[in-house]
Amino acid sequence: MTSPTSDPAPNPHATADEVEAALADTKLAQVLYHDWEAETYDDKWSISYDERCIDYARGRFDAVAADEPLPYGHALELGCGTGFFLLNLMQGGIATKGSVTDLSPGMVKVALRNAANLGLDVDGRVADAETIPYDDNTFDLVVGHAVLHHIPDVEKSLREVLRVLKPGGRFIFAGEPSTIGDFYARWLSRATWAATTKVTKLGPLQGWRRPQAELDESSRAAALEAVVDIHTFDPSDLERMSTSAGAVNVKTATEEFAAAMLGWPVRTFEAAVPPEKLGWGWARFAFGGWKRLTWVDENILRKVVPPKFFYNVIITGTKPE
Repeated sequence: MTSPTSDPAPNPHATADEVEAALADTKLAQVLYHDWEAETYDDKWSISYDERCIDYARGRFDAVAADEPLPYGHALELGCGTGFFLLNLMQGGIATKGSVTDLSPGMVKVALRNAANLGLDVDGRVADAETIPYDDNTFDLVVGHAVLHHIPDVEKSLREVLRVLKPGGRFIFAGEPSTIGDFYARWLSRATWAATTKVTKLGPLQGWRRPQAELDESSRAAALEAVVDIHTFDPSDLERMSTSAGAVNVKTATEEFAAAMLGWPVRTFEAAVPPEKLGWGWARFAFGGWKRLTWVDENILRKVVPPKFFYNVIITGTKPE
C-alpha cells in the first residue's frame, strides 16, 4: 500500500479557470470544492470532537445497528471530510482502529491532523470511492457521512465497500439527502442567503456583513457545490442499490424534518455573517433548537409523516458470511 506522502497536495485556492473546468468534471469539482472548504469545514458546520458530536455520531449508528456487539476492530471512513463521523464513532467506542479516505487531499490532511490531536490510531489515503485502495476483506466496518450523494456511480462504490469488508462486516452511511428533503432544504438555504446578504447592505447592519471578497468566494464555492451534489435518494433507492451490490440485512432509517427546517437556515445564516457576531447565546439557541425539534421529529412527526419527507437517510447492510 502506498505511503500517504505520495498523495497529491491540497489545492485550497482554485483559480477561476479551474472552477470553470470543474463545472464539466464532477470529480475535479469534488477535489476543488472540498480542498477549498477543508480548513474551515469544522467551523462552518459546527463540527466538534466532544460529547455533543460523539453523541450525534453514535446516535446515527444506533439508529440502524443498536444491538451490534462492540467495538469493531478496524473501521474505514469513505469520503471522510475532516473525519467527523469516524473519529467521533471511535471516541464513542464503536471501533478501535481507523482508516480515512477522501478524494480531497485537503480533507485527508485535516482528518489525520484531527485524529492525531485526539490520540486516535488512524491512517489515511487520498482515494476515489469507486476504487478503494485497500485489499479484499480488510475492514470490520465501513462508514460514511454525507458521502454517497457525491459519488457518480453509487452502486459501484457499494460493491467496493463490500469487497474491502470482511465476511459479516457491516457498512453504515448516514446523512444522505432525501429527494424531498433536499428540495426544501435548498430553497430554505437560498432564501436565507438572499435575505441576509441583502439586509446586511443596510447602513445600521453593515457590521453584520462579511467582507465582499469572502461572500464572493462563498458564491464561487456554491457554484461548485451545485456540481458536487450529484444525487438525492428515496430510501427505497438506497436499499435497492445496496442489495444489487450484494449486501444482505439491508435497512434504512430517516431523520430530521422539523429539525431540518431550522437547521438549514441557521447554517446558511452562520455562513453569511462574521463569526465573531455569533456568541454562546447563538450557539445555545441553534443547538438547543435543533435538539428540541429532533425530539419532536422522533416522538411525534415520525408517527404521521412518511419517511421520504425527512431530510436525512441512513442505510446499513452487511457482507454475506
